[in-house]
Amino acid sequence: MTHATDLLAVALKRSPLVAILRGVRPDEVEAIGDAIIAAGFSMIEVPLNSPDPLESISRLAKRYGPEVLVGAGTVLSVADVENVRDAGGRLIVSPNVNEAVIRASAGLVSLPGFYTPTEAFAALEAGATGLKLFPADGASPAYLKAQCAVLPKEVPLFAVGGVTPDNLGQWAAAGAHGAGLGSALYKPGMAASQTGELAQAFTTAAAQVTLWH
Repeated sequence: MTHATDLLAVALKRSPLVAILRGVRPDEVEAIGDAIIAAGFSMIEVPLNSPDPLESISRLAKRYGPEVLVGAGTVLSVADVENVRDAGGRLIVSPNVNEAVIRASAGLVSLPGFYTPTEAFAALEAGATGLKLFPADGASPAYLKAQCAVLPKEVPLFAVGGVTPDNLGQWAAAGAHGAGLGSALYKPGMAASQTGELAQAFTTAAAQVTLWH
């Protein structure tokens, strides 16, 4: 196993859920992060189109250390990867398959977005740690299940886009190892207490997915 594979495996064992905090501000990110971690999460992603995202990533990385896999989403360039690495982030999530970005993420957990088997295999060949089906709500659990027939069984797959506590089990049954949670978990301006309640609802739903235990 590579270092990145180990990092992701440890995080997945704690929780299969990735908190996507699009639009979060640095002055609120620690309170929101605390609420999410208290609900049992172990992975937090701050998309780079959020206000001052590198500062938020730096604050989270320092606050939680190696216990939580913190990083960035919407990573579109090699420069983005290096900036996230410098901020202490260890998770690189992209909406697309950019082979240069994946290769630059060596040593970090790379989760590029894919939609077709061609994209999935190109990402894996470039060195992706895992894959995210994105946008999942533009597909279906049946679509993911069909792809799982050809994708390597050991590759962690995440469903991202439109995942809710109610359909989480359907994605797991289709072959997803985890899920990325965006607006169903956090919207800009949402209070930490409300985010924590939504995070707990997801954790409760994930605990009922026997495939993940």
